[in-house]
Amino acid sequence: MKPHWLMPAGLHTTSAQLPVEGRLPSFEGATGWLNSPPLTADGLRGKVVLVNFWTYTCINWLRQLPYVRAWAGKYAAQGLVVIGVHTPEFSFEHNLDNVRRAVQDMRVDYPVAIDNDYAVWSAFDNHYWPALYFADAQGRIRHHHFGEGEYQQSEMVIQMLLAEGGSADPGHDLVSVEARGLEAAADWAALRSPENYTGYGRTEGFASPGGVVPGKSYLYTVPAGLRLNEWALEGDWTVEEEAATLNTAGGKIACRFQARDVNMVLGPTAPGTSVRFRVLIDGQSAGADHGTDVDKQGSGTLTGQRVYQLVRQHGPVTERTFEIAFLDPGAATYSFTFG
Repeated sequence: MKPHWLMPAGLHTTSAQLPVEGRLPSFEGATGWLNSPPLTADGLRGKVVLVNFWTYTCINWLRQLPYVRAWAGKYAAQGLVVIGVHTPEFSFEHNLDNVRRAVQDMRVDYPVAIDNDYAVWSAFDNHYWPALYFADAQGRIRHHHFGEGEYQQSEMVIQMLLAEGGSADPGHDLVSVEARGLEAAADWAALRSPENYTGYGRTEGFASPGGVVPGKSYLYTVPAGLRLNEWALEGDWTVEEEAATLNTAGGKIACRFQARDVNMVLGPTAPGTSVRFRVLIDGQSAGADHGTDVDKQGSGTLTGQRVYQLVRQHGPVTERTFEIAFLDPGAATYSFTFG
């Protein structure tokens, strides 16, 4: 969906206006809070509020996070309250310990509403991760943005709403972030591979002979060749609606892709356990093109349910074949994302 954006070039002039899109909805449906006692729309009156819908394995939110984190730090003293609403996509993201660990690891220090029942999501009539909603000091939604990008415009909206609310001059300077790892912006010009899922409920391009056998242990094979954005399993796997789970050691996933980065949402099926893996690109060790969760030999270990960066290429981006082989059983795989 294209968010409406009025006069971005003239936002800091007196002629710029942002329409009223509605009232700031209630947060009463939150099932818990991190970094803050429960907050209410009425209690936030007089503050400019930025509401950010996220889920901790969403690569699009991870690439937006450096800006939201920077805005929260820069404008808190001038009256901005940032609220992250964590609405889970995968079942393991309902686990409060997982979310608490992600909040700590990702340096999210602003208030977080836990939205396990989708009540806050529904109150906002939201449909996207990530989503930003900007409310003025009178509790009125004045702007929104869905997805990545428009960071300069979003910060200018914050500055305008703070000035409207009577804050001391918020200034016109914009934050500068140095995003690394998973938080680095995608190489959009070279990206030809979309997000995909490994559970049968939402997967596309599955190429193992015979297709998916839902909900049963089955011995899959990888075909001799994969076309761009096809993927396949090898070994003994059980493919459920949300995830594919490896039953015996030695299983593999292969994917034909074109992107700078390959990321996957992965984790061991049993809490407190680990699963060793090895990544290959076109049949060779990752070398200098390894991701942050892989060494130069292509080796890594699953220790929790999260996004793993497996490939980050440094040369020309072309069509290549990615493989991840698991040396232990008990790997649960949920999705591919690219950047």
